[in-house]
Amino acid sequence: MKAMVIDRYGKVPIHLTEMPLPEIGDYEVLTEIQAASINPIDFKIRDGKVKLLTKYKMPLILGNDFSGVVVKVGAKVNRFTVGDEIYGRPRKSKIGTFAEFLAIHENDIALKPKNLSFEEAASIPLVGLTSYQALHDIIQLQKGQKILIQAGAGGVGTFAIQLAKLMGATVATTTSDAGMNLVKSLGADEIINYKTEKFEDRLNNYDAVFDTLGGKVLEKSFNVIKGGGKIVSVSGLPNARFAREYDLGIFKAMLFSAASYKLTTLEKKQNAQYTFLYMKPNGDQLSIIANIIESGGITPVIDKVFSFEDTQKAMEYSEVGRAKGKIIVKIK
Repeated sequence: MKAMVIDRYGKVPIHLTEMPLPEIGDYEVLTEIQAASINPIDFKIRDGKVKLLTKYKMPLILGNDFSGVVVKVGAKVNRFTVGDEIYGRPRKSKIGTFAEFLAIHENDIALKPKNLSFEEAASIPLVGLTSYQALHDIIQLQKGQKILIQAGAGGVGTFAIQLAKLMGATVATTTSDAGMNLVKSLGADEIINYKTEKFEDRLNNYDAVFDTLGGKVLEKSFNVIKGGGKIVSVSGLPNARFAREYDLGIFKAMLFSAASYKLTTLEKKQNAQYTFLYMKPNGDQLSIIANIIESGGITPVIDKVFSFEDTQKAMEYSEVGRAKGKIIVKIK
């Protein structure tokens, strides 16, 4: 099969090559991929920034979510049949959606929303699961609460704003001039132009922050939450609690504790709860998300669609950081 791979870690271009057709296990399905999407995790994996959490063999097929059609099922698969149109996010050890075929566990997929094209469906799994696990599982956002969602015009942001509004929250978000109309159309109540305003000066007494940027933006986010508030980040640093929860061992717990010392200090100072989210594949949650989309509660936001051969161009376009919504790679 054709696939887009890297041969080593670093800021290297991905390239098209031939790879063996994946073999499937008893609980896996073989999927003919129709479309995939670009996500920040693709760059982190490419650059070797997640080696402490997950190690990969080279050559490595990149790509972390997709939509496609089941063409073969394992001996013990009972949730899907050949011909099913599905979407999903493979577990960390089985990534590789920038390819014509993928072997994936049946627990990591769901039937794609019936009202979406394959390109639209491919935009959902990673950002949908990330947003759902942040807002529903960790923050446990309640009706009437206030949440700041950083970078509202981005892939995660456009989904998270819509989900937070469905959950009954008041939503603030940051964006540039180019994203103002988009985030407003998605339901954002407070919009901060990060180029001309400081969100930490505008906002206070918030129940939660969903951070997608990390760094100084994450640190400043502690200024806007009230005592007992929660901050979830997909771009910050893992802390010792994360290492313990994932059973990563004492060494990594100590390493993460040292690296996240400043965040832990801010967490204690603000009497807040900081969580680093390393999203988990979950087919059941994808089914919930599909139902929400089919009912009209959430609409995908797509910036641009690239051909399979132009996957590297799609990566370059994404890395600039100006996309509004998701960037899609059309495989078929």
